[in-house]
Amino acid sequence: MKFCIKIILTVLTLNLFTVISAQERTGINSSLITGKVLDADTKHAIEYANVVVLSKTDSSVVTGGVTDVSGYFNLNISPLESYVVEVRFIGYDTKQIEIQINKESRKLDLGNIFIQPSAINLSDVVVQGERSPVTYEIDKKVVNPDQMQTVISGNAADILENVPSVQVDIDGNVSLRGSQNFMVLIDGRPSVLDPQDALQQIAASSIEKIEIITNPSAKYDPEGTAGIINIILKKNTGYGLNGIVNANAGMYDSYGGDFLINYQNEGIKTNLGFDYNQRFNPGVQRQNSIYYYDDYTSTINSTGDADRGRTNYEGRGGIEFTLGTNDNLSFGGRVGKREGEQKLNQDYNQFSTQDSINLNYTGTSDRTRGGVYYSLNSNYSHYFDMNGHQLLVELFYSNQESDELTTTSEFSQGSQVSGRKTNEFGPSSEFRGKLDYSLPFSDVSKFEAGYQGEVELSDETNELFEYNQSTNMYDLQSEFSNMNRYETGEHALYSMYSNKIWELSLQAGLRTEFTYRTIEVITQNQYFELDRVDYFPSLHSSYKFEGGTSLMASYSRRIERPRGWALEPFPTWIDANNVRIGNPDLEPEFIDSYEAGVQSFIGESSFSTELYYRITKNKIEPVSTAVDSNITVTTFDNTGNDYSLGAELMFYLDPFDFWNINLMGNIFNYRVEGEIFDEPYSRESFNWQGRFYNTFKLWSSTQIQFNTNYNSPTVTSQGRMEEFISSDISVRQEIIKSILAVTFQVQDIFSSSKREFTTEGSNFYNYTYSDRSTPTFMLHLRYTFNNYEQKREGRGEENGEFETGDDFN
Repeated sequence: MKFCIKIILTVLTLNLFTVISAQERTGINSSLITGKVLDADTKHAIEYANVVVLSKTDSSVVTGGVTDVSGYFNLNISPLESYVVEVRFIGYDTKQIEIQINKESRKLDLGNIFIQPSAINLSDVVVQGERSPVTYEIDKKVVNPDQMQTVISGNAADILENVPSVQVDIDGNVSLRGSQNFMVLIDGRPSVLDPQDALQQIAASSIEKIEIITNPSAKYDPEGTAGIINIILKKNTGYGLNGIVNANAGMYDSYGGDFLINYQNEGIKTNLGFDYNQRFNPGVQRQNSIYYYDDYTSTINSTGDADRGRTNYEGRGGIEFTLGTNDNLSFGGRVGKREGEQKLNQDYNQFSTQDSINLNYTGTSDRTRGGVYYSLNSNYSHYFDMNGHQLLVELFYSNQESDELTTTSEFSQGSQVSGRKTNEFGPSSEFRGKLDYSLPFSDVSKFEAGYQGEVELSDETNELFEYNQSTNMYDLQSEFSNMNRYETGEHALYSMYSNKIWELSLQAGLRTEFTYRTIEVITQNQYFELDRVDYFPSLHSSYKFEGGTSLMASYSRRIERPRGWALEPFPTWIDANNVRIGNPDLEPEFIDSYEAGVQSFIGESSFSTELYYRITKNKIEPVSTAVDSNITVTTFDNTGNDYSLGAELMFYLDPFDFWNINLMGNIFNYRVEGEIFDEPYSRESFNWQGRFYNTFKLWSSTQIQFNTNYNSPTVTSQGRMEEFISSDISVRQEIIKSILAVTFQVQDIFSSSKREFTTEGSNFYNYTYSDRSTPTFMLHLRYTFNNYEQKREGRGEENGEFETGDDFN
């Protein structure tokens, strides 16, 4: 009952604020200029085009702005004057339009403005309009995979490794600004899979763009302290039947491919796609583990092969019906399977100060993880008028099997002497419903409200088997085997209001969420329950200066709820020397995130920078300690807080007509402090990451790309990761214009992408070194038929996709 009262009071308060604010009328003495910028050849909308209004009398800059994802812009200016609207974008011819504003024309719509890609011929060199691989919009970063030909045969994680605020470890796990706590959306919907699995599942060639939103508004699910990674898959704009096919092959039995087929007429749109990818990465690994006991020290050293690989496939399809002029109804689904494997074959040397015995043996570890998954979704949209007054409804259901099997074996003189096998399996399902309502009060003010409900159910069985040397079998250890049942529910209401005062845009929102969670350990007759209400405010603002420079500032509060395996109150063996025990009393992490950014143009070059400050409270950290018999036990605890203060920068320029440079960096100071086992700790590091892109266009059909990525050392509560650097090169040759192209890739050409990590506690030390067999070579082939045209969607368009066109959200 208390929860219902809180929800009602929240919504009533925000609605009252909205009604009062809606009475204000801004810009009474100004006129509004609107329009849409398009590519003259492809008719695609152009994002980030610079629109500047000049005085006709002296050519001075009056105002300016940047187009959104849909190519739209709107500018406020004083009436009763003559102006020149100038539209320019890197790689395109500048276009000028003369306009006259008078008392009668309070709003002037310039309609579609087509600009022509420029072509500059310098003997054998032809340069055409080229987009940056990473662009900074006022509220997010947009990653364009088609401009990253060095990773075209990879997956989403490979793409993100080229973004300055992202790190990817040797296993392909992604961290965003130092955190693996983020939400992954696919076409604006939650991924069926775990975020890390999802990023390694999706083929790079099937991705149109990736949006990284580190400060989402109250409209969006606050799960994931680092923000949201939204993957937009490729679609098509052309009528009739058309499509695209990709195939790739490379070293170490790595190959794959995908296709996308579309059909569209006046009343229906359909698409069908499938992708398959197999990747194997052989490598080496060595470890040095030291355990400190009261009267002696024990050491285990190991070195050997470490092979990692993944096999993924997925089919997806969708259909959309146009129900008259104001209604759309769509259905979609996807089904797939993923299988990941990690094999270790190590030589061990073990000794201690307690005696003179030196043990040498061989150990193997085989870990597999995967399963089948599917999801279904339906979207309905109703437009009350053509000014953005709309209602969106979405239903989503998903199911997945997540099975994990780890087998460890130790051999001495060719015979197995010990071993363990752990098996975790069980289904999980999720149902979501979402309702979004948008009501514009004017061209610049809008009220939004909505509801989201989610229920997740999962059953999991954990089994432990010990090797029996006499029978050469693995025997079930029932006392260490458990059955668990999880149920989680979330219900949220949000409300937001946005307005624009001259060139200053403002948006304020509040989201209220009720969460319940139950964990039942059936085999131990244990039951854990959680009920809580949390509030998530957000505030976004932007200001457009003369000449197109834009300034943004924002604040949001987000949450990271502990994963199921971090809550399991029983031991789970990871390998022969490591045990994991969950903590059902974990509190969720909360983050307060502040950001400020600026985007500007210096001639034909663009410059973007973003400052950020993040405070994470109740930080969840794995905490390890050594116990008897060279065993490390890892549990989870709310150890304290961490703080990040930094800046991201991007500079885009053309030093020569055939050479394009994109330089990106992330510089930040990281500090983490708290208590581990009642002992205070504090660790700090200065970190920086750099991405250096070079694109050379030799001829109209030939392009070379050379990229270098660097990551400095960084710290955690009990560890330190050393620096690493990698460089990739690729050559793309168009064989038949706009139909057939081939790309040759070489990854890590200097074999420098090793990883080193150290973990220390009061009674243990562990050092791990991992490296892959590089460089690797891949060949990628792309075939387009029937004039396939890549789709660029605006906010609120088909399939209920993530909105990407307003100043905020």
